[in-house]
Amino acid sequence: MSEASHDEQDAAPAGERIHMPAPSLLPLLNAIGLALAIVSITLTPILLIAGLVLFGVTAAIWIRDSVRETKHLPLEHE
Repeated sequence: MSEASHDEQDAAPAGERIHMPAPSLLPLLNAIGLALAIVSITLTPILLIAGLVLFGVTAAIWIRDSVRETKHLPLEHE
């Protein structure tokens, strides 16, 4: 069997659906929280804590949602 025919067999069939994550504001809110925390290091501890809380909460929700979406994906190609 030639190398080219071996690669063609491993490729996904034409027209197979590609999984795309659902639209979300979580990455934006996560970045805002991190930016707020970094900028507020020199300003005030209240904003630092608010930024870290926003970052932590959005990161946890984002990870939880990603794990939940990934569990529903098929392991094998259709």
